Amino acid sequence: MIMRKTSSFFRFNALRDLVSDSMAIDMGSTSTIIAVRGRGIVVDEPSIIAVHKMTGEIVAIGQEAHDMQGREAREVQLAAPLVDGVVADFERTQVMLNHFVRAARSGISHFSRRAVMSVLSGVTHVEQRALLTAAEHSHIGRVYMVEEGLAAAIGAGVKIDDKNASAVVDIGGGSTNVAVVARGSIVYSQAERIGGSDITAVIMDRLRRHHGLIIGELTAERLKIQLASAIEPAESLRRVPVKGRDVQAGTPRAVEVTSGEICEAAQPLLQRLSRFVGRSLADLQPEVAADIYDRGLLLTGGGALLDGMSEFLQRETTLATRMADEPRYAIVRGLMQLYEDPLTLRRVTRNEPSLLLEMSDGAFESL
Repeated sequence: MIMRKTSSFFRFNALRDLVSDSMAIDMGSTSTIIAVRGRGIVVDEPSIIAVHKMTGEIVAIGQEAHDMQGREAREVQLAAPLVDGVVADFERTQVMLNHFVRAARSGISHFSRRAVMSVLSGVTHVEQRALLTAAEHSHIGRVYMVEEGLAAAIGAGVKIDDKNASAVVDIGGGSTNVAVVARGSIVYSQAERIGGSDITAVIMDRLRRHHGLIIGELTAERLKIQLASAIEPAESLRRVPVKGRDVQAGTPRAVEVTSGEICEAAQPLLQRLSRFVGRSLADLQPEVAADIYDRGLLLTGGGALLDGMSEFLQRETTLATRMADEPRYAIVRGLMQLYEDPLTLRRVTRNEPSLLLEMSDGAFESL
């Protein structure tokens, strides 16, 4: 009888693993990235929705909505439910996350048993609860919240049991997080709501002020990728034609901009970012500072891909700086690795104490 029950139990667990998904969710202001255990990254889409102005109906989500940007119908408005890494519109965040989670599930899965989700350092109780509730409404059994700085460090290759400190600078679309990690715990963490999207915004402002040309976000993003650099570009006189709308006449017009000009426009923002990193490092304990002096800085996040970013921070901080492999995916990789270490996940989760008390030990042990 016991053997039959045990056999049935294991068959049930195998079936449960087949029809459910264990997810890692990195939901940011710019992009939402979801990985599923055993399948890798399955969703990587912009965190944007298209809404009908009259009815309020959501007509497109993610990449489909992003492709409308700048050319959307007059009755359609694009909106970002998350701003600076936190929920700005709860209902639309819930709908967007539910859409992405359904897309991430396997064809036969209708329910996710658990998800590990990143949360910005310094997030308030209300902001965390909004994100947690949105995830729970997506039919996920249990949701564990983990600070994105720790997840980025683990995903970038920092060992959980490493006793020495490592510093990670995660530059996202809407925020930058500096986290110092040792022994699988955050020693220090600070976030500033400044990121890659701000560079896009200053490029748009530059074209409007200096060339009298209004351009859209897609055009500014293209210029950032083609011309922007955190350091003096190798070809500062390289020119690219840019098309948009004349500020005064309101007619279509084209101008040429140089890589040196775009680099100059981004410098004040980059200097602000470097000052934030410097202030964060100044708050460290002496022993931790000694470790960081030896190891330098590790860059993660999509903003790390800006040309010359590692060289720029190395010059500004005088610390060796290197970029992690596939920096955009560092957080979600770190979240997935926590499934392999349930005790660490239990220790680092940011969930409310009342929720943790409801979780049985078996919930973590079965991870």
